[in-house]
Amino acid sequence: MDTRPTLLIKIRDAGDARSWGEFVEIYTPLLYRYFRARGLDDADAADLGQEVMRSVARAIADFDYDPAKGTFRAWLYTVARNKLNSFFRKSARQPKGSGRTTVLNAVNAIADEDADLEAHWELEHRRRMFEWAAEQIRSNYEPHTWQAFERVALKQEDAAAVAADLGIKVGAVYVAKSRITAKLRETIEGVAGEWPELPQPVPGKA
Repeated sequence: MDTRPTLLIKIRDAGDARSWGEFVEIYTPLLYRYFRARGLDDADAADLGQEVMRSVARAIADFDYDPAKGTFRAWLYTVARNKLNSFFRKSARQPKGSGRTTVLNAVNAIADEDADLEAHWELEHRRRMFEWAAEQIRSNYEPHTWQAFERVALKQEDAAAVAADLGIKVGAVYVAKSRITAKLRETIEGVAGEWPELPQPVPGKA
């Protein structure tokens, strides 16, 4: 299978508006969630996401995709983290009562937790890539086929129980899991050039 990061190559062409639009569709929600989780309000998270996108647009032509040197998601994380640090350094210079103090204190409290922040980014990246890829392919499958995949591959339910509940054979459940996982892999690799694994269920969420 061709696992080249095709979208990353396409957006190097400044005139390829369609590919850039797809890139923005995929990564803007990831950036927004990351900045919101770091304490930014809705408007600031959206604005900072746009700043990151502008930085990517300026730098992508020179981005050397070499997994041995580092992944695109790691590079994007560095850009996002640097933008966030700059945002809070600027906020620290705002006059008292500007509304920035509470957020700044919250970020200072976790300033030394870089490993945790990066782990959170990795998790959110994995979830966003799956979310986007699922949106692209879900309509290609019957509802019960998708349910079988989702319940066994994502929610990690027992295959036999899922088969009985959906009124299909156990073998069909495993086929659904295998085929949809393969298609997700193909879809994600076509964008990011890597397979970040399926997101695991969030404790306490169905």
